[in-house]
Amino acid sequence: MSCGNPHDTDCREVLDKVYAYLDGELTESDVAGIRVHLDECSPCLQEYDLDKAVKALVHKHCGCDPVPADLRSKVLARIAQVRSELAD
Repeated sequence: MSCGNPHDTDCREVLDKVYAYLDGELTESDVAGIRVHLDECSPCLQEYDLDKAVKALVHKHCGCDPVPADLRSKVLARIAQVRSELAD
């Protein structure tokens, strides 16, 4: 995905890191770059808002259930695969 405008951080790079951003797993430098990008890029901000809503919904309905250790990595791998297919 790209909005067509030049940014210091590429749209694809931001969207690849959005879940890590939401989970607080990025360095301060990465967080700052993503914040700047989201302030400048409406399509990425919309995607971020959607991912944030999905994460909140999953947390609300599944937050108390134990999750298998490898589930997160499988879900993220599948998301990356689908994004790659959509980008082609």
